[in-house]
Amino acid sequence: MKKIQPVILAGGTGSRLWPLSRELYPKQLLQLTDDTSLLQTTLLRVNQLPGVLPPIVVVGEEHRFITRTQIDDLGVFDDYSILLEPVGRNTAPAICAAAEYCGDADETILLILPADHIILHKEKFTEAVIRAVKLAADGFVVTFGIQPVSPETGYGYIERGEGFRVASFKEKPGLELAREYLSDEKYFWNSGMFSFSIKTFKAEMQVHSPEIAACMTDAVADGKVDGRFFRLEKSAMLSCPGDSLDYALMEKTANAAMVTADLGWSDIGSWRALWEVLEKDDAGNAVRGDVLLEDTSNCLVRAEEMLIVTVGMEDTLVVETADAVLVAPLSKSQDVKKVVTRLKKEKRKELSLHRTVYRPWGSYTVLEEQPRFQIKRITVSPGAKLSLQMHHHRHEHWVVVTGTARVVNGDEEFLLYENQSTYIPAGTMHRLENPGVISLELIEVQNGSYLGEDDIVRFDDVYGRKEQE
Repeated sequence: MKKIQPVILAGGTGSRLWPLSRELYPKQLLQLTDDTSLLQTTLLRVNQLPGVLPPIVVVGEEHRFITRTQIDDLGVFDDYSILLEPVGRNTAPAICAAAEYCGDADETILLILPADHIILHKEKFTEAVIRAVKLAADGFVVTFGIQPVSPETGYGYIERGEGFRVASFKEKPGLELAREYLSDEKYFWNSGMFSFSIKTFKAEMQVHSPEIAACMTDAVADGKVDGRFFRLEKSAMLSCPGDSLDYALMEKTANAAMVTADLGWSDIGSWRALWEVLEKDDAGNAVRGDVLLEDTSNCLVRAEEMLIVTVGMEDTLVVETADAVLVAPLSKSQDVKKVVTRLKKEKRKELSLHRTVYRPWGSYTVLEEQPRFQIKRITVSPGAKLSLQMHHHRHEHWVVVTGTARVVNGDEEFLLYENQSTYIPAGTMHRLENPGVISLELIEVQNGSYLGEDDIVRFDDVYGRKEQE
């Protein structure tokens, strides 16, 4: 069997799953069905395939560190690559980048998978991949069609032609047309998963979308290795047309083929879609967290920080995070995107950030925020350290709660232990490091005229970050 090169597309924000999904902590990084994220579940699924190579993950630069952390936390990959997109240009450029990055491995079969899908039937997935790889080895451009189980208006459809050939691709239909598709055995949900040889893919893109192919060839040729990451060159990507693979290639090629399967598949495009695949109690409720239900049926209730109690509710969505609560009929869950549009228009921080923000060295949680002071809980992983930095407008007080801190404070360097503290005036160069083998936790009290995260000047950073990252 040919070697399979998995390419995991891990961009996007999953705005319909707000408030859990945020711009800086998107859907693919969330634990929605169990204790692994959708990205981790996708990686574990492909790791079981025969003849599989170390995965390539394509991700936006802003998600690079948490993506790397989640891959490393699995503990199953000795080798993998993360391609960093300086700007998002949809799936066709991302796949072109991965193909170019593979170099001269023309006979290798690419397996393109979004990072944010659920597939319940793993054995059927493996069987479908094996069939797709065989077709790809014969020069076909293969897509995966999912046997529809409902008249879904949120998915595109694929019309099957003779044998394994694709007759046509259909846009997302209205409800009446979706019902017609459901009753016709020729139509399948378009999963957004693909397989083809690198040689075939490059040749097809040269014919049907040469500008994208040329731009992404330059983006890889002029890209740079940065530790585990490979940074695609920004100016080439900025000049690249943004397009999905469906539009750039699949709808144009004469070599489109489809493998079909009932995979227990969902792209979790809404809260209702998540409710449909979750385990439920006898009353049809899917719950997670500290939840008490009374006279409640067919609801999705998720508590992240506090107790949620429902009384006399049905067909309702309730999602609570540290800084937002969403309540809506499950039937209206697609309209969450309208809320996200308003958040973006009003420049609300709840669009991008949770109270807990992940950094390459650990995380911080905002405990209280006022105009002239802010309190944070900071967690630094063993062996990690923050950048050597300075703030113009804020003073900081650090109190160690657990672990040991190595502190640079101006011209001094010293250790702090539990219940010890230090004060860092504005304008003072400082650094925090965890030299121990357990996590360091401390409380940071900031005060000053401006407390924004962009008030930072970095002098040295082991993660290669710029000032406002």
